[in-house]
Order: sequence, then C-alpha cells, then structure tokens
Amino acid sequence: MFKFFSQKKWFLWAWLGSFVILSSLWIQVKIDVKINEWFGVFYDMIQKALASPNAITINEYWASLASFITLAGMYIALYVAISFFTAHFLFRWRTAMVEWYHSVYDKARKIEGASQRVQEDTIKFTRIMESLGTSFIESVMVLIQFVPILLGLSLGIPIFFFGDWQYGLITGALIWTLGGTAFLIGLGWILRLVGVEYDLQKKEAAYRKILVVAEDDINVRPKTINELFDDVRSIHFLSYIRYLYFNVGRMAYLQANVLSAYVFLAPAIVAGVVTLGVMQQIIRAFGRVEGSMQYLLKAWPTIIELASVYKRLREFENVINSTESVDEKI
Repeated sequence: MFKFFSQKKWFLWAWLGSFVILSSLWIQVKIDVKINEWFGVFYDMIQKALASPNAITINEYWASLASFITLAGMYIALYVAISFFTAHFLFRWRTAMVEWYHSVYDKARKIEGASQRVQEDTIKFTRIMESLGTSFIESVMVLIQFVPILLGLSLGIPIFFFGDWQYGLITGALIWTLGGTAFLIGLGWILRLVGVEYDLQKKEAAYRKILVVAEDDINVRPKTINELFDDVRSIHFLSYIRYLYFNVGRMAYLQANVLSAYVFLAPAIVAGVVTLGVMQQIIRAFGRVEGSMQYLLKAWPTIIELASVYKRLREFENVINSTESVDEKI
C-alpha cells in the first residue's frame, strides 16, 4: 500500500506532492485565523452601530464586508486548487498500488476476491485518504493556530466551573471532546463495527463472485445465488441495527455539543464582561479547537471503513508475499 513513497518512479509525486499539500493546508488555516479576527472586529462594529445611531459610517460597513469577501475568495481559490491537486496526488498513489498488483497478478488472481481488492479496495483506500488524511492534518494545524488564540481571548474572563483560571476554556474543551470521543470509541468497540464492516465486504465479495461465475456457467444453481444473497441481507441488517445504536449516541453528543461553548461562557455573558465581537471570536475559536479535538468522533464511520479496507488489502498483500516466498523455495 505504501510503495508509492519508496519507489524512485513516484518520488516527486509522493514527497514533493505531500509538501505542496501540507503547505497549502497551513495557508488555509492561517486564512481561517484572519477570518476569525474579522468576526471579532465586525461584531464589535455591529454592537457599536446598534447601541448608538450613526456611530459608524456606511463606508466603514461596506469596507468591513469587502475585507471578508477578500479573505473568503482567497480561501475558496486555495481550497479548490488544493482539492484538484490532491485528487491527482491520490490517483498516482492508487496507480503505484495497482501496478504492483498487476505485476504479481498471476499469483494474486488465485486469491479469493482478488479483483475486488485490486479494483474496488484501491479506489476506496485513496478516496478515504483524500477526505480523512487531509482532514486529520488540517485538524492538527488548527489546534496549533487556534489554541494560543483561545488562551489569549479567555484571559480575565470567568469560565463556568473553572472560574478565572486561564486554561479553563481549553481544559473544558479537552474534557468534553475526549470524554465524548472515548464514549463513542467504546460504543463502536462494543458493537464491533469494524468487524461488521469487514464481514459485510466478505459476504458481498462471495455473492459477486458467484454471479460472475453464473454468467458463464449455466449449471450454477439459482439456490446457491439465493443462499449467498441471504448472507448479504443478514450482514446488512446486522450492520443497520449496530449503526442505529451507534448513531443514537453519536448524534445525541453532537447536538449537546452545540451549547458547550455557551455553557462555559455563561458567567462571562451574564456578567457582561465581554463584547459581542469578543464573544463571537471566543465561540468560533472554541468551536475550531473543539472540532479539531473531535476529529476521531466526527470521522468515526469513515475511520471504520478505512480500517476495514486496510485490513483487507493487508491480508491480500500478505497472501501474495507468502505465495512468492513458497515459489522461491520451490
């Protein structure tokens, strides 16, 4: 799976491409920081305008909106460009994978579900990496940028439960997100979601194989096909009920999460020690920090799918390598 980074043929795409993607994500986060600062200035201006008629001019108002449009335009342009580049980067990664599978396909074709591993799982792997990998890296960068901002904004502000402690907001976000993430990881482990996803793919592969055989062999009994589809139905229904339980916990936590920043800021808001602009900056920065900490929580279904794909490809490659070892000894 990772020969892309070790083969000379793909050196520029693998390493230079990774650098371009990481650099672009860092610039995106820096622009996001500027947008967060804009929210503070803009809402303070709104508070000033609403408190006293004509306290600001219409030109100041339009200029503030124009500055946001500029930042948003830069963010959108960079996002579109890096998404396009990342798609090409990951297709090259997939190409490196399938080229090796093609080179050993005389042995690989004898393995159960070989065609599915080479075609379907490689494209699944790269597509999931496109969304999951970049999101993980961006989450880390967001934490690096926004944690100091949140610390600075929370100085001297009373926080629910933590009082005037400087690290109250960060600690609150950490406790809330780690608690929720641990809860859902535990729930996913109890429900054996990765195992169910893996079993689902195995049943689907067996069903598809008999359908392919039946295209050329009229002696394949319809009963065999029906029996295999019954297995497919059973594992899908089991998957649905397991995810039903998981989604109850996941969605309940995410809905409660909407109020978390307002709960921690309750003493400061009631005491009136923050302006509207500062409150917006804190809530947005808190949301970005909290969202990054909740990366595993929000991406859990995708992580389960990636773990299942990785497991199947790893088993596939291990069988190929063991077959090659046996042939060499013979």
